[in-house]
Amino acid sequence: MPRFSVIVPAYKVQAYLHECLESVLSQSYGDLELIAVDDRSPDFCGEIIDEFAARDARVRAVHLPENVGLGRARNAGMQEATGDYLLFLDSDDTLTPDALRTIADRLRETGEPDVLVYDYARTYWTGQTVPNKFAAQLSEDGPAPFRLKDRPGLLRVLMVAWNKAYRREFVEREGLRFPPGYYEDTPWTYPALMAARTLATLDRVCVHYRQRRRGNILSTTSRGHFDVFEQYDRVFEFVERRPELAEWRPVLFRRMVDHLSTVFTKRDRLPRGTRAEFLRRARAHYRRYRTPGASVSLRCHLRHTLVHFGVHRTYRTLQGFITLLRRTHKAASKLTRALRAGVLQAHYRIQLRLPLRADRAVFAAYWGRGHGCNPGALEAAFRTFAPQVRTAWIARPEHRPAVPPGPRHVRPGTAAYWTALARSKYLVNNVNFDRRLVKRPGQVFVQTQHGTPLKHMGLDLQERPAAARDMDFARLLGGVDKWDYVLSANRHTTLTWERVYPGRYETLEYGYPRNDVFQQATSADVARLRESLGIPRDTIAVLYAPTHRDYRRVQRSHLDLERLLRRLGPRFVILARAHYWQEAPPVREVPGVIDVSDHPSVESLCLASDALVTDYSSLMFDYANLDRPIVIHADDWEAYEAARGTYFDLRAFPPGAVARSEDELIDIFATGHWRGSRSAQLRAAFRERFCPHDDGRAAERVVRRVVLGETEPPAIVPLAERRPVPSAAQTAASTQPGRAPSAIVPRPSAESQPVADTAL
Repeated sequence: MPRFSVIVPAYKVQAYLHECLESVLSQSYGDLELIAVDDRSPDFCGEIIDEFAARDARVRAVHLPENVGLGRARNAGMQEATGDYLLFLDSDDTLTPDALRTIADRLRETGEPDVLVYDYARTYWTGQTVPNKFAAQLSEDGPAPFRLKDRPGLLRVLMVAWNKAYRREFVEREGLRFPPGYYEDTPWTYPALMAARTLATLDRVCVHYRQRRRGNILSTTSRGHFDVFEQYDRVFEFVERRPELAEWRPVLFRRMVDHLSTVFTKRDRLPRGTRAEFLRRARAHYRRYRTPGASVSLRCHLRHTLVHFGVHRTYRTLQGFITLLRRTHKAASKLTRALRAGVLQAHYRIQLRLPLRADRAVFAAYWGRGHGCNPGALEAAFRTFAPQVRTAWIARPEHRPAVPPGPRHVRPGTAAYWTALARSKYLVNNVNFDRRLVKRPGQVFVQTQHGTPLKHMGLDLQERPAAARDMDFARLLGGVDKWDYVLSANRHTTLTWERVYPGRYETLEYGYPRNDVFQQATSADVARLRESLGIPRDTIAVLYAPTHRDYRRVQRSHLDLERLLRRLGPRFVILARAHYWQEAPPVREVPGVIDVSDHPSVESLCLASDALVTDYSSLMFDYANLDRPIVIHADDWEAYEAARGTYFDLRAFPPGAVARSEDELIDIFATGHWRGSRSAQLRAAFRERFCPHDDGRAAERVVRRVVLGETEPPAIVPLAERRPVPSAAQTAASTQPGRAPSAIVPRPSAESQPVADTAL
């Protein structure tokens, strides 16, 4: 018995069928049967199906004696199915790589639910890919499995059969079948979701939904669109047979009216002369199924009024008036913004004609976020080693509290912002400034970057369209041409930057300023930080910091942190930090998990922790400077590498133990391998390659070279002589009776090693 039965009905799709079937058979998860149903197609679909069946035993060819339509063709496929789960795929669509493996993993994680709903993206003949606008409803946060009443927002996701996996026993128990006619998915999906005792979601895009230029049935003008009435009759009949589903009548009524109004207002669906008839039938359905409690938003009220009263001419008039109002408001807003932008740009042009201020420097990081990263450490170093230079920090209003005393706060997009960009001699950022920045003669742009590259960057993304998305490479190189200095932490980074960001800049391979604090902090600083974060004493704090996934529309935690803590016991706590592109926190509220996603300083979190768990984040290169344990959780390396591309195989040259699954990660911590001798050896080799310059004086070197003009930077302290601050666990171990004092390297006093407030 296979795990999946993938049912593909085919009719007049010979141009797309090969790609569809190949997308199923090439899946990395091979426990499947592919049931391809030839719906008496007049083209070569039948022959293509037979060719696939001849070369792959997993393909079962079904040839129908007559054309029966999509719904009945799916039913014919279900009669042949033997898999645990049924998946439907239209013959012009495709499965994404590794989709079935991800679906199988999610089914196992959520206890074999009746229905699993997964994400999709529309793909157009122009090459454009548009994500599902209701993808947020597929978030995997929260308990799973669940009932529909716990997540009613699922009904907002496109009501089709092919974005779900159905347990075959559930389908047989409920007697689910597809009806004939157009809109056959409607009386299948609503009953399936309402009747399911257990549901789960998967936020990964598993299907590419092809938007054909010609040939889509729903965009064909035909009386077949009248089938929508009978399909909703079937849905309400299903509910009437089951009193326990009566609570869904208001929702179904509202969705029905929305659907009927959509069919009516789409100009390419109803034949000429049938619109009045359609509206009469819609009005009858409105009266027949109208249910108290069916609240309607103000935005949809006009469309419901259309169906209720059948006033399509009045509706057209009102719709035209509302459209005119919207366009007028939009034009007025656009004009206001254009006038404001024009005034600011005129101000900027005037400022560009005024002399540069040699004693001014302006800093920013991460597109206007708070004070931090390499620019934050450099801003503090400017005030220490070049106090004659007055500093300003660009940050959006919501991030202003994170800016420490000292630099002047500048809000992006204001007159002060453009003045600072025009008049300041020194420009420092870890990304680019506004693309309208005019680099003046005499200005010095220091591009600090924000990490050592593991994933592909810059021009290398030209071969990675999923990661590059709509990146304008010409604009990217235009920004590179404004750089004077680029910071690098190691030779690998230097060689990468100079290749993927070709320009006339000078590379300063001095180490990253943001890592200076790891050599400057004291045990007292670590204790203070742990207390501020609420980390209990005598516990091991693990910082969990996953990176962004280019192949996922909705980001989520790859670890069940609640299960992880339950297995490891009360001695562990987890500091969970989401990537800054991730809007939602990585976990829900779980005892022992501290959400630090909004903490302004990742360096402080590193100091407070005893170990790091990450996947492919560049934070591992910085954390290695602390010489504390690092564990790599590489459960989706193949998918990540395929989508983004990497510069080396992290599994072959890791900074510590590597887990390829959640169970392996638990085992690494349970056995102590996370801080064992082998992990220490791997970390030592990793530090030697990627941490040669981070000795606590990187920011000083940059200021002395860029501002003071010194050509000989301070000598680098060798790795063997560095004394990064020990973790709380290391400090506690060194004070235990019978423990050799040499196990922990002694630290200088707090007075001799002050920590900059801006970093902590």
